[in-house]
Amino acid sequence: MSSSQDPRDTPSEQDDPRTIVYDPTDPFWQDTEDDNDDMDYFPAEGGSGEDESEDIDAHFHDAAENLGGFEIEVEITRDEGEEDDEEGDEDEEEDEDNDDEGESATGTNAARPIYISRDQILQLLGHSGLRQLFATGGFATTGARFRTRRLVDDDDDEEDDDEDDDGSDHTDNGERATGYDPVGPRRRRRDRGRAAFEKVPSDTGKELMDTGTFGANPRTEDSIKRKKRLAYKVMQRELGLGGNGRQKNANRLIRQDMIPEGVADTIIHYNARCYSGQFSDDGNFFFSCAQDFRVRMYDTSNPYDWKYYKTVVYPYGQWTITDASLSPDNRFLAYSSIRSIVCLAPTDPNNESEPHLLDFANTGTLHPHGIHTYFGIWSIRFSGDGREIVAGTGDNSVYVYDIERRQSILRIPGHEDDVNAVCFGDSQSPHILYSGSDDTTIKVWDRRSMGDGREAGVFLGHTEGLTYVDSKGDGRYVLSNGKDQTAKLWDLRKMMSKDKADRVDLNAYTTRFEYRSNGYDDSDYRPHPHDCSLVTFRGHKVLKTLIRCHFSPPGSTDSRYVYSGSYDGSVYVWNLDATLAGKIDVLKATKNSRPRDPDFMAETYDFPRRNGGRWSTCVRDASWHPTAPVVAATSWNGWGNTSGTCTVHTWNDGMEEDEAEPQLGRRVNAQLQHDERLYKSIATGSRRYWYED
Repeated sequence: MSSSQDPRDTPSEQDDPRTIVYDPTDPFWQDTEDDNDDMDYFPAEGGSGEDESEDIDAHFHDAAENLGGFEIEVEITRDEGEEDDEEGDEDEEEDEDNDDEGESATGTNAARPIYISRDQILQLLGHSGLRQLFATGGFATTGARFRTRRLVDDDDDEEDDDEDDDGSDHTDNGERATGYDPVGPRRRRRDRGRAAFEKVPSDTGKELMDTGTFGANPRTEDSIKRKKRLAYKVMQRELGLGGNGRQKNANRLIRQDMIPEGVADTIIHYNARCYSGQFSDDGNFFFSCAQDFRVRMYDTSNPYDWKYYKTVVYPYGQWTITDASLSPDNRFLAYSSIRSIVCLAPTDPNNESEPHLLDFANTGTLHPHGIHTYFGIWSIRFSGDGREIVAGTGDNSVYVYDIERRQSILRIPGHEDDVNAVCFGDSQSPHILYSGSDDTTIKVWDRRSMGDGREAGVFLGHTEGLTYVDSKGDGRYVLSNGKDQTAKLWDLRKMMSKDKADRVDLNAYTTRFEYRSNGYDDSDYRPHPHDCSLVTFRGHKVLKTLIRCHFSPPGSTDSRYVYSGSYDGSVYVWNLDATLAGKIDVLKATKNSRPRDPDFMAETYDFPRRNGGRWSTCVRDASWHPTAPVVAATSWNGWGNTSGTCTVHTWNDGMEEDEAEPQLGRRVNAQLQHDERLYKSIATGSRRYWYED
């Protein structure tokens, strides 16, 4: 036994409660009698006339003598405010010393106890913990446990002991805590974890930045290296210094250096969580989709002065509006839910007609048994000519719908799991399609050569499911977001052939990470051996929902950056070499920007003791204005992530306050109306005070 306390002794109040560990080598657990009974019968105390003061030597033998060669000891941590008994601690140290001596005396084959803390038990009960447990065929052997202990970072253990449950909003790595961060010690391995992350800055990304396809690089003018402010660059341009090439380069640098900042000009509040929002290609239109099955439209012809346009509703939706897409001429808006029906509504504010219902399950052929096919739609996109809509669905397929014929003209059952994202490869051509799936692949489809239903190529590199796919629109570069907490840049010329991809076992390089309820542990990351991506971007958190990423527009940024939302409440902006160019902190800009609703159960959307009840932000989507330095971020935002916001962020040269009107941080409702109730510090009474749309 690992404790000197005899289990037959009755503990007193002064004794330090100890955990009794079953050890088959301990003489206490050995049966010294000659009979073959598994246990001896003894009368209940007080139930007979025998002397109750007599000690009863009770022996109990478990059915298994060795239990597989391991013991589990549960470590029970004390609550705050309790004081440890110093004498008990000294006895405990002596017991541990005796255990060490006894263990060395019995030999190296003695079983070692496994110490499991409360946090590790909670992690074990999660999906990822059970997966790690059974991935190796059961519990590890004694030698494997010993090797694992040597891999544990001692510094992290000390920090965990000193700072456990200290209420900090940051993790041990300095990152913002989200409530879904992994618990327990982190292991160091050469072939996985942070040591296996890609090099930053990326050499391939630097080469791309030098090609001119992704923005311009500054030209040296003198030997003094300094960052020139906008005023200096404008002065150089107005003076006309340099030739035409230098003047064009200066204009490009002015555009791409104006990255919007964390201070929000306007905070639009919704009564439901906001799932997506995008500017139109010309920047005159913006729409946002919320969980109340409403899509709000705004006139953004002046990006600094938005005007409410109209609202359309998805009838009989399921859970939320999953996606929306605007036609190239801005006349129609298509939006979907977790159903096979897509709504097509006119954007004209004077047209109040009901939306057209497009049934993607209608392929022109009847089911042999008369069964209507049912599936949910996760992603939709208009084609460049506005005649077709492509959709990624829950039946592992890609659908192409012809709006004039009112039916699906193509179904591609080409994935092994849900298709979470689709897009067209070229904005001017409907032939090339991209699809990203939970099976960790991005597949390229060429409709001109699909007689046998084969994909044109495959992108491998993500180790978890895809959440979003975005095309640069040039038929060459693709950007993706994955549940392995990475965004990746791809080149169509480097895709893998179908024959080669079919020989790769996809399940061998994924853990099926459950991103809705678990935190991603970087120590579990293992690079994909067949990764054909160009650049990998890290730092954001892809948790809880299908978070999106995009290329920055050529007009306002010269296509210099890629950016993504994040579960930690920020928009991350990267250079093409994977270095962080900027970060828009939506959480800081919106925190406590609406009062708490006393009648609203904040725990319904999150787990207790994680984010439930406190203010938290998850930026699900973001859109960069095509001609102005403006970013609109659509988020789950509020107390317990129960409501939503659309925040407008502009470039302001580092200023956090503005003397002009309207003031920064203006709070408005969904119709862009000022509401004093948004500025209340706390709600009083049981009456619902919040506005209704």
